[in-house]
Amino acid sequence: MSENASPNPLWVSSSYSGNGGGNCIQWQPLSGQNGQVPVRDSKDTTLAGFTVAAPAWSVFVDYAKSVRV
Repeated sequence: MSENASPNPLWVSSSYSGNGGGNCIQWQPLSGQNGQVPVRDSKDTTLAGFTVAAPAWSVFVDYAKSVRV
């Protein structure tokens, strides 16, 4: 996953979300400084998101990179 700019500069998307449907997630990397990373659905950004503990988010991102998700 790479951090590509999204329409809202506070949110970033996976590089895979640009493949036609935007079916991916977005997150706020700077918010992770408080120990939580906000995550939301890129298809409908009006829906409520959720937060993930920063260490768990790191594990998820490392896994996604390793399996090329």
